[in-house]
Amino acid sequence: MYFHTDLKQLPGGVCAPAGFRASGLHCGIRPNTEKPDLAMILADVPCAAAGVYTQNLMKGAPVLVTKENLADGKAQAVICNSGNANTCNADGLEKAHAMCDLTAKALGLSPQDVIVASTGVIGQPLPLEPIAQGIAPLVESLSREGGHAAATAIMTTDTVSKELALEFTVDGTPCRIAGMAKGSGMIHPNMATMLCFLTTDCAITPALLDKALHRCVADTFNMVSVDGDTSTNDTVVLMASGLAKNPEIQGEGAAYEAFCKALFDLLLYLSTQIAGDGEGATKLLVCSVTGARDKEMAKACAKSVICSPLVKAAMFGADANWGRVLCALGYAGQPIDPHTVDVDFESEVGRIRVCAQGNGLAFDEETAKAILLQGEILIHVNLGLGEACADAFGCDLTYDYVKING
Repeated sequence: MYFHTDLKQLPGGVCAPAGFRASGLHCGIRPNTEKPDLAMILADVPCAAAGVYTQNLMKGAPVLVTKENLADGKAQAVICNSGNANTCNADGLEKAHAMCDLTAKALGLSPQDVIVASTGVIGQPLPLEPIAQGIAPLVESLSREGGHAAATAIMTTDTVSKELALEFTVDGTPCRIAGMAKGSGMIHPNMATMLCFLTTDCAITPALLDKALHRCVADTFNMVSVDGDTSTNDTVVLMASGLAKNPEIQGEGAAYEAFCKALFDLLLYLSTQIAGDGEGATKLLVCSVTGARDKEMAKACAKSVICSPLVKAAMFGADANWGRVLCALGYAGQPIDPHTVDVDFESEVGRIRVCAQGNGLAFDEETAKAILLQGEILIHVNLGLGEACADAFGCDLTYDYVKING
């Protein structure tokens, strides 16, 4: 209901753009042989590349190595394991570099052109032997049809894979952009456990790729919160093969804006998928704030509502407790006026106003409950102070979240 795009959606996941192959398999990091735990993405040519990383000071070793490798704005392959985060380990950097070395040797690349990522349990040494043994079959299984296998192999507590590919036009040339992401718990990106790997065949300079990625992450992944915990391993990387053969985007203008629009739509979709698949969640929550004085106010208020445990619990119980929304707005650290705030709840079955000008309204409780029983809930907040707006994305707080993390 919330996400929509006017761009054509394509099959194939991260392999939809020209020049990319992928694979995923079980190598043995996870004891459950039913769950794949090693993924690879390979570009046919060297790519312009950019990344955005966790701001948690306790960074995983793969984050540090990938930042180092992407310093030149180039990459050609991704290697990622699930089941172990390779974080807070004395030999973490050694093993992250080893993953790059093993991948590079198997593909005939430089280790510096490999993006490495890990996700899973923190503080346990990463076993390197299963990865070393898994690299050769992983390379052998690389294919244009391997996008879904790779997207599945990076999942941890996710219940569904998260992937999308879109087609857009730059200077009359059809281009494609795609992504796969994982994330279910420990989600409160501040960049932006979440990982996201993006591919495009659009020709664009590394500098503009980096600028576009940071711009789009700010209003998508950085507006997601499942549980308020910023992961140690959050990484978003984007590789551009240039094989669409469009005139290279070298400056801001119509072509750059077309690229940013496609990237934003892609990240928006993946953000809602991560939020809706929060650990134990039954509902996607979107707080849409309008009427703010500026963007900073709108974003702070939207995220404050989405992060509120009391709001999240009320949405789980289909309780139209709008007072909890106002409470969360009141501690967002912004100079709002309580007497100008309106609140509505909306889902696919309807919309109801529950608060106007900071005061409660008489409303039908059964109608409100029917609205809040749906799987996707929009919390509309009008601050009544200006023209700025922002959306934040989260989920309800359920018994199962505690069971999963207890």
